[in-house]
Amino acid sequence: MTLRRLKFVAMAVPIVAVIVLEVARSAVVPQALPWPARLLLDAIAVAAIVLFSLFIFRFVARTQKQLERQNDELLALHSAALDVSSELSLDAVLRKVVERARTLVGARYGALSVIDRQGRIQQFITSGVSDEERAAIGPPPVGHGVLGVVLMEGQHLRLDNVASHPRSAGFPPNHPMMRTLLAVPIFCSSPFRGNLYLSEKNEREQFAEGDERTLERFALQAAVAIDNAYLHAQAADLAVAAERIRISREMHDGLAQVLGYVNTKVQAAEAYMKRGKTDEATEQLRELAIASRQAYGEVRQGIVDLRTLPDPDRPIQDVLRDYVDHWKDQSGIDATITVSEDVKVRPVVELQLVRIIQEALANVRKHAQAKSVRVEVTRVDGALHATIADDGAGFDPAVKGRTDFPRFGLSTMRERADSVGGSLTIDTAPGKGTTVRFVLPS
Repeated sequence: MTLRRLKFVAMAVPIVAVIVLEVARSAVVPQALPWPARLLLDAIAVAAIVLFSLFIFRFVARTQKQLERQNDELLALHSAALDVSSELSLDAVLRKVVERARTLVGARYGALSVIDRQGRIQQFITSGVSDEERAAIGPPPVGHGVLGVVLMEGQHLRLDNVASHPRSAGFPPNHPMMRTLLAVPIFCSSPFRGNLYLSEKNEREQFAEGDERTLERFALQAAVAIDNAYLHAQAADLAVAAERIRISREMHDGLAQVLGYVNTKVQAAEAYMKRGKTDEATEQLRELAIASRQAYGEVRQGIVDLRTLPDPDRPIQDVLRDYVDHWKDQSGIDATITVSEDVKVRPVVELQLVRIIQEALANVRKHAQAKSVRVEVTRVDGALHATIADDGAGFDPAVKGRTDFPRFGLSTMRERADSVGGSLTIDTAPGKGTTVRFVLPS
């Protein structure tokens, strides 16, 4: 039943009761009864109606208060869920969880602890205590006292007097006095666990069972936030490992093969020198010099590529523009770049986007014989589009195989696109230039 209907019932019941009692009195009470007796009966009936009405209105008020608290709790839990899915740090999310739980339950103090498998504290968040007070208290509790029952043993606690608990060891110096305590464990799927607790309910009331159920729901949100942060950290570690593998593969396909080519030329030059064929040896040395310059250029470009990566403190637009400007100065090829201001993507997507553009421009510099190249990064119907188009020699995609030097990192670019759920296409033909397109659906 909704609150509006309850209010309607509360107003209607006394009226109906008056009518029913009046009808009953008229039918039951003899009309010849003396007026003092009839007046007494009427007074009793009115008193009963008033008491009944007070009961109804008190019931409605209590129900309204419960509904308002449930609504506040739902809003707070909804906000906590939004925080978990946002880009906020774990400390910020947990701090909001403690603040909202403390405010909703009506407690003066609140805190949240997170420990790892070895029992080491990873996070300790407090609420209701100033930074100066927190610093004066000293190190966070390690779970040897009352809180160890929750933190280490996973039990719930609802105490009217903390000092009366058998595990109570007192409070450290400068710690505010706390009499009442409500604490629940935080159970995580990741290798962490914790506790969420409140102390000193407002107006010196005792914590109730409903407060405990509320705190359990906030502990669940904290567990989701902790697990979410753990999974993000694992994903970041996997991304770093995958990036290392790609870089090692690029070094093998690029620099390692160039150095192998250099070694072949050195051996050929030595053989010609031993046979007195100086012209042939000179040609080998000339090709060796060309290969050495190319290897030097590859190393320099590789260093620039690794230094020019997404930065949390810089928008992707600035990162790409700076890189293309630097590439233009080094390569001597005219380059223009257009990046829409609405291009905002996750860090892992930023990394692969930058690396795809870098690889595509490296191919233009080494193989395209182009005079100009155009880079565009835009949003089209929510999807991310990146285009790198040059006016160079192009090539026949149907012709497989390699020249003396590695030609294209197309497989690496496609792998990078696939890793973030995107696609990569190459549009090229001999004498028609080359266009690389990366598309990431919304």
